[in-house]
Parts: sequence; structure tokens; C-alpha cells
Amino acid sequence: QVQLVESGGGLVQAGDSLRLSCAASGRTFDMTLMGWFRQVPGKEREFIACITWGGGSTSYADSVKGRFTISRDNAKNTEYLQMDSLKPEDTAVYYCAARTAYLSGIYARDTKTYNYWGQGTQVTVAS
Repeated sequence: QVQLVESGGGLVQAGDSLRLSCAASGRTFDMTLMGWFRQVPGKEREFIACITWGGGSTSYADSVKGRFTISRDNAKNTEYLQMDSLKPEDTAVYYCAARTAYLSGIYARDTKTYNYWGQGTQVTVAS
């Protein structure tokens, strides 16, 4: 089992920055991939970014590319999402996710790829 706890959400103004953290505990040595998703009421959970736990390879949704940066600290078992130039449309509940299985042939932008999820943290961007 892997437990994930997000932190760092809040209310900010458009153009501001926030950094989300996701602390992992439990069988973290099994983790192969971590990601960030977001969800607004009435819509499906949306892929934001992911990072391979070992090599640190990253991928981003077009909507956040150039504004958001995903990173991880293996020693702290923590992943981060640095969010810059925030827009009102970034308002959502942000979730971190982890996968503890092989990486070959997976589609990292699919929620089904991940088998552990955090509880979510609210990010609200005021215009």
C-alpha cells in the first residue's frame, strides 16, 4: 500500500504562483510513476503532469505546459507541482497519484494507470 497526502492548495490571484506537494508513505519503493490531475464539479478528472519515479522523465498537458513544473525528491518520497502564472481556469481540486507497476506500454495520462490517489487539495484562482 502507498499513502499519498497533498498539501499547498489555497486561494490566489490570477498571475500568482503556488507549489503543491504530495508526500508518499508506505511501499514507496514500489512506485514507478507519479502524476497530478485536477477535477472541477461535473467534469472528468483531467491529466496535468506526470514524472517517472526513477528517471525523472516528465510529461505535461498542453493547457499547463510552460506554466507548471513537476518534480520529485526521491529521498523525501515527495512530488511537487510548481504552478506559475495561474489563471482562473486552473481552479480545481488537484490530486496526486502513484503507480506501483511496470511502465512499458502504459498511457500515463489515463486515470486508470494509477493505483493510488491522494485526497485532493483545492486550488482557487481569483480573477
